[in-house]
Amino acid sequence: MTFSRSPAVGMAGLLLATTAWGSLFLASKPVLPHVDPVWFTLLRYSIATLGFMLVLRLRGPLPWGALRQHGWRLAALGFVGYGVFSAMVLVGLAHSVPSHGAVIMATMPITTQLVRWALDGQRPGRAAIGSTLLALLGVVMVSGALTRHGGASHASTLAGDLTAFAGTLGWIAYTRGAARLPELDVISFSALSALASWPLLCAATLLLAAFGLAPVPSAAAAWNAWPALVYIGLVPTVFGVLAYNFGVRQLGVVTGTAFLNFVPVSVLLIGAAMGSRPAAHELAGVMLVVSGLLVHTLSQRVQAAQRPVPAGDIDRKALVCRSPRPQRLLSMARMRRSSS
Repeated sequence: MTFSRSPAVGMAGLLLATTAWGSLFLASKPVLPHVDPVWFTLLRYSIATLGFMLVLRLRGPLPWGALRQHGWRLAALGFVGYGVFSAMVLVGLAHSVPSHGAVIMATMPITTQLVRWALDGQRPGRAAIGSTLLALLGVVMVSGALTRHGGASHASTLAGDLTAFAGTLGWIAYTRGAARLPELDVISFSALSALASWPLLCAATLLLAAFGLAPVPSAAAAWNAWPALVYIGLVPTVFGVLAYNFGVRQLGVVTGTAFLNFVPVSVLLIGAAMGSRPAAHELAGVMLVVSGLLVHTLSQRVQAAQRPVPAGDIDRKALVCRSPRPQRLLSMARMRRSSS
């Protein structure tokens, strides 16, 4: 199934993805004290891989040829995007505080633009940088970092914050890789990258467990956590990743990562729906994030519309014959030449 490029549809996909990922934090919170983040990641993507493959099989024959052709690249991208990102962010947050994690996640659009500038030579425009900083300020307000005036504990969270930040680079690499495999559609790329990377995730988990770095969860802990793991493996992971990759294909990498600012906002909104009344600074932060996303998306559309078309891409026959009047003039000129 193919879809024509539509900004509205792309924005809807990104909003659904970020909302699903926001629910992940709420669903995983009671699980993490009993299941190590590395094993949590493996169990999550074991369920997700089955879900991805089921979706792919329901659509039609499985694309084994694409898996053989791009197997190693898909495995590497899935490992850094699914495994490294998830595990390192969870490990980092275990040694930090939620407000820091929200701000770190919100730095991904800026990091993505800097990576593109360093690797691709694409310098971000002023509107893109300004809208990203506006959304980042909104996330900081939502997190409550600007309203906190110290506390009883002043232990450094630098190690945890740096670990979480390093993990975000894995998702940026995964997003860039998705954009560089246009021959694979959203469902195929998501499913095949999960399938190809699962052996690497399993091997890495067992290796860390052997060295005592990833304690094996008890059978009772795994059994008690299975409802949350099934939800997380299917809704935020399968549905969220499919919706996110679809939005990236519609709107591009930079705009896709800009919508990650909405993840902490979605946590706030879901909490409000569950009866938690948002504070004034949280509502103000939501308005800033939404404004930043709108400005960013509009600036990207204007920039795309003003981008010059290379001469080799101009269809001269289409330019001449697309309008009825030039087509009639061309017919009249041919009649005159034939009559003469």
